[in-house]
Amino acid sequence: MAQQPKTTTTAATATTTTTPKQGSAVRGASLLIVLQIASRAVTFIANQLLLRFLTAQLLGVSTQLEVYYLSVLFFARESLRVAIQRQESPSTSSGVDNDKSNARDSQSVVNIAHLSLVLGLGTSVGLGWAYIRYVDSATAETPYLDVALRIYGLAAIVELLSEPAFVILQYRLRFGPRAAAESIATFFRCLVTFGAANWAWRKGLEFGVLPFALGQLAYGVGLLAVYTWYGAQLASAEGFSLFLRRSSSPEHKSSKEKDTRQPPETEYVFGYFFKPTLQLASSLTAQSFVKHILTQGDTFLVSILSDPRSQGIYALANNYGSLLARLVFQPIEESSRNYFSKLLSSAKGSPEKQAIAKARSDLQALLKFYVLLSVVVVTLGPYGAPLLVQIVAGPKWSASGAGAVLARYCLYIPLLAINGVAEAFVSSVATESEVHRQSLWMGAFSLAFGIAGFVSLRVLDLGAAGLVYANSINMLCRIIWSGTFISHYFRNNGSDFSWSGVLPNGLALSTLATAAFWASVMRAGISVGDVSPHVFKDLITIIIRAIPFVAVM
Repeated sequence: MAQQPKTTTTAATATTTTTPKQGSAVRGASLLIVLQIASRAVTFIANQLLLRFLTAQLLGVSTQLEVYYLSVLFFARESLRVAIQRQESPSTSSGVDNDKSNARDSQSVVNIAHLSLVLGLGTSVGLGWAYIRYVDSATAETPYLDVALRIYGLAAIVELLSEPAFVILQYRLRFGPRAAAESIATFFRCLVTFGAANWAWRKGLEFGVLPFALGQLAYGVGLLAVYTWYGAQLASAEGFSLFLRRSSSPEHKSSKEKDTRQPPETEYVFGYFFKPTLQLASSLTAQSFVKHILTQGDTFLVSILSDPRSQGIYALANNYGSLLARLVFQPIEESSRNYFSKLLSSAKGSPEKQAIAKARSDLQALLKFYVLLSVVVVTLGPYGAPLLVQIVAGPKWSASGAGAVLARYCLYIPLLAINGVAEAFVSSVATESEVHRQSLWMGAFSLAFGIAGFVSLRVLDLGAAGLVYANSINMLCRIIWSGTFISHYFRNNGSDFSWSGVLPNGLALSTLATAAFWASVMRAGISVGDVSPHVFKDLITIIIRAIPFVAVM
């Protein structure tokens, strides 16, 4: 990894510059949360309508294809995105900050982003061949499976075409275009998916998972259109191009101009790609691979060890259970990773202690918020979430066991939340050697996850609930590793990260309130995960008892 950038900024200046960064990160996270809530609300409504046309087996197959699509995107762009966020700009290394240097920095970022398309083409073909080659016979009989797979691959390529515009907008902290792009694209996806499924149902046709594929393609087209529109406006204003263009200095420039206005020619590969960013991206590739295997490991494992029907039940529980993570946790993690990267990468000399202290207090506050939210989720979720599934998805899905799996998933959400923000901080500050060390540990955790999953699914026959337990073991291991890293990082930088500071004030009162709520609900005859014959009555009972608990919290 490249060395930390040199800076001539004074301590007073550095103190003032952290405020805009923090403000941008907070505004960005808030905007993304609002965006996620709006887009997920539309998606949620559309999905509930789709459930009327779907079987558990089709939902399971669509989940497999979505993993294929997400895998193509992840392997094509994840390491490049993280490297761009963490890498010092070329103009910073030359000590110059003007409009032309900003345009050069933007062009360098855009050029790197174009590599994701090349990676995506190879990944989509390779993963697509592997999926068709090794898919089980029951899944292979799904109508239009091969066509749907090709459309998903095309959708991934279309979305990667928007990557240069997306990356530069994020690099310039322009969060508004992302909100517009994802909202419009989500609307297109829901409209096309539900429209195709409804049309096929009315015509008596068996489309299989083809409506999902068409909807995903519409999503990619929507992203490409909106990001290109906003990116082209920014490129025109700042004087760079969304296409490949040389970032390094032309040969005819004078040596004085080259030395003072931009980095040397040797810092670029073929004159287009900033070498330190490429080196960092390549070092992050192995970690990204392991991270994706762990992130999507539950889907991979359930695909290998269970039938499509069980996959559909787990997919439904996972979609509902991870709703909070997608709405709140993911936007905060993305913004905090960007915030901590900028805050701590610019820390040098005398400003470093101030930046370290700021990072410590902000990280503690963020973790404390997650702990408070987790107490509420763990207390209310196991009783309330299955009832909501019974109402929204219908008794057919609830009776299949999705409600019981969702009840257990609520206990997994706090681990998912804490691990997300902890790993976001680690990815912001870890050196190259630490990244490799983390990858080795991740590999060990993935092996433990696989063993736990095999025991849960094949030996104990716990079904999708056992997969939740295996995920919890894996996530707990990752939290312990990240927590140890965070403690060592602050200790090595002359500070002490107190984990007791993330616990809520009045912990005893919170524990007592939780116990009182559980006792009250059980006295009312409500069990965790059971199909209720009086679902609305039980839900109202839980809401009434939840009010004083939330008030105490």
